[in-house]
Amino acid sequence: MNAIPVERTTQSRLSTIDFNNLGFGNHISDHMLVADYKNGKWQDPQVVPYGNLSMSPAMLSLHYGQAIFEGMKAFKNKNGELIIFRPQRHYQRMLKSMERMCMPAMSEEYFINSLNAVIKVDEAWVPTTEGSSLYLRPFLFATESRLGVKISEEYKFVVLTSPVGPYFAKPVRVKVEEHYVRAAEGGTGFAKCAGNYGGAFYPTQLANKQGFDQVLWTDARDHKYIDESGAMNVMFVLNGKLITPQLTSAILDGVTRNSLLTLAGKMGIGVEERKVSVAEIKEGFEKGTLTEAFGAGTAAVVSTIASINIAGIDYTLPAADKNTIQLRLKKKLEDIRHGYEADEFDWVYKIPK
Repeated sequence: MNAIPVERTTQSRLSTIDFNNLGFGNHISDHMLVADYKNGKWQDPQVVPYGNLSMSPAMLSLHYGQAIFEGMKAFKNKNGELIIFRPQRHYQRMLKSMERMCMPAMSEEYFINSLNAVIKVDEAWVPTTEGSSLYLRPFLFATESRLGVKISEEYKFVVLTSPVGPYFAKPVRVKVEEHYVRAAEGGTGFAKCAGNYGGAFYPTQLANKQGFDQVLWTDARDHKYIDESGAMNVMFVLNGKLITPQLTSAILDGVTRNSLLTLAGKMGIGVEERKVSVAEIKEGFEKGTLTEAFGAGTAAVVSTIASINIAGIDYTLPAADKNTIQLRLKKKLEDIRHGYEADEFDWVYKIPK
C-alpha cells in the first residue's frame, strides 16, 4: 500500500483543549482520514483537516441505515511509544458488521495503515493523564445517491480521533429492562451498526428520567435472561466466580469483554460464559452471593455498577476496592497496555515510527 498523503491543518485547535478535563467524545482532533469505495474497490485514503463532509440528502445511509462503526483506543506506553490496543481484533469484528450490513470489505493492511496515518499526524493529541486515551472511531456509511431500496454501491470510510477521559466518572445505577428490546437473536445485535444505538435511545431516555444511568437489556422473547448493558457488556461476580452472558447474535462480542475473560483465566479466577437469568441475579442479592457487577467495553473499560433495579426494587452492591475482581482485572489490563507487564497475548500493536 502506498504512503497515505497528508494535508495538514493551518489552524490547530490543540491549545484550546484542557487535557485535565476531557470528558468523553467532547473533542475531535485536528485531522481525519477519509476514503471512498467506488467502481468496485476502495480508493486510496488521505488524511485531511477535520471538517464537514459534503453529501447528498438522497444518500442511501440516511434512508436505509447502512452505517457501521468501531471504537478502540490508542495510548503512549511507559517508554513514550504510540500503541493501539488489539486493532486486529477490532478489524475482525468490523468485518462481521460490514458483512451483516452488506458493505464491501477492506484488507487488514488498509485498515491498520489508515489508523497509523491519522494517529501519527495527531500524535500531540494523545493524552497522558491517568485514565485517559486517544479514542479511535473508524466508521463507514453508504453514499450512493438514490431513493430506491437497495444495497449501496458507494461508501465512505472515515477515521476520527478524540482525546478522552473515563466514559463513566462514577459507579452507575442500572435498571433491568422488562419491556423494550435492543436486539433479537438472528438480528443485528452483534454488529456495531448505527440502528442498534438509535433504537436503544428511547428506553434509555426513560430510564435516565427515573434516575438510572443505563439499562440492562434482556432477551427479546421472555425478558428472563440478561444480554448486555447499553454501552457495554456486563459481568457479575457470583459465588466467587466471574459470570457473563454467553455470546449470541443479539450480543456484541466486546473486545474488552474478551480481554478481561482471558486475563481472569490466567489469574486463576473462575469464569463462566452462560445464560444469566434475572431471577438468579435477584437471588444472588437476597443471599449475599452476588458481590460485584460491572460493565466492560472499549469506552467504559471497567465501569462499576453501584445498584441494579429489578422489577422496581433497587439492589445495592458493595463499593469496589483494589481487592475486588473488577479492579484487579482493570489494573492488569492497564498495566499490559502501558508496558508495565509483559504482553504475552500479543494485544499491543506498536505504531511504526
